[in-house]
Amino acid sequence: MLKSFAAVTDENTRILVVGSMPGEASLKAGEYYAYKYNHFWPIICTLFNGGEILTSYEAKLSLLLSVRIGLWDSLKNCRRLGSLDKDIKEEKLNNFKRLFNKRPGIKRIVFNGQAAKRFFTAHNTLEDGREYLLMPSTSPANASKSFEEKLALWRTALTFKE
Repeated sequence: MLKSFAAVTDENTRILVVGSMPGEASLKAGEYYAYKYNHFWPIICTLFNGGEILTSYEAKLSLLLSVRIGLWDSLKNCRRLGSLDKDIKEEKLNNFKRLFNKRPGIKRIVFNGQAAKRFFTAHNTLEDGREYLLMPSTSPANASKSFEEKLALWRTALTFKE
């Protein structure tokens, strides 16, 4: 059984990026979006770090939290051979109700791809006063959009005005 990571949030988190389940490279590294061809961290660093790519995972998380963005996955654990979402079986969902009670400042949920949204909506409502946005997956398996196209869409999703 594969096990996901803890939520990365703090009391200032306003946007939560929700993935499905970490891939093999991420699970091995113990880091969200660790696969070198995933566009997530390059997008974050382009938007919030002047394009300078951070190499330290701690620095990446610090940057993310400094701009009030958190991370979590729809799934707590599952069975899967490889890294593809289509191969997920026996999934158990994370407890978002508990997270939202602990972090009431989270006002926008950004799904990193269709699978993240599909798993989330299987057991959670989208009618709770939060804004829910579906973004193209940052995974290299999603080759239908270029980095620049993903960047433009993610820029809008990760810009939060209070």
